Amino acid sequence: MILSELWNHYEADKQIEGFSPNTLRAYALQLEMLISDLGDLDISVLTLNLLKEYLAKQSDRLKPRSLGHLIRFVRSIFRFVYEETYLLSNHSIKLREPKMEKRIPEFLKEEDIIHLKISCQTLRERALLEFL
Repeated sequence: MILSELWNHYEADKQIEGFSPNTLRAYALQLEMLISDLGDLDISVLTLNLLKEYLAKQSDRLKPRSLGHLIRFVRSIFRFVYEETYLLSNHSIKLREPKMEKRIPEFLKEEDIIHLKISCQTLRERALLEFL
């Protein structure tokens, strides 16, 4: 089964599972990217090495978070193909997501806290602010 034919089956399955329309749109775009880069190949031709080469090319232009989303999509579609017995093995299990940067939480500056205190209109608001 070629990738473009596979999409209709995959999309229907994910709609039944309750995936959001936004997620499905994002997945459709990622499949279009895959097809435009590799061609509308038969799913059985996509080996682990071919997938890794494709993802390596994408890593040059995508941020780690976007690349992680792309890898989750590839794993999801291959899991579907394997579970529906279109393939006998699932190569995508071995794909790992890139390490994400840890976000350091931002704290309020002292002047921001003063502005919040000034903006309190009731004693209750002031007490809640002080508590936080």
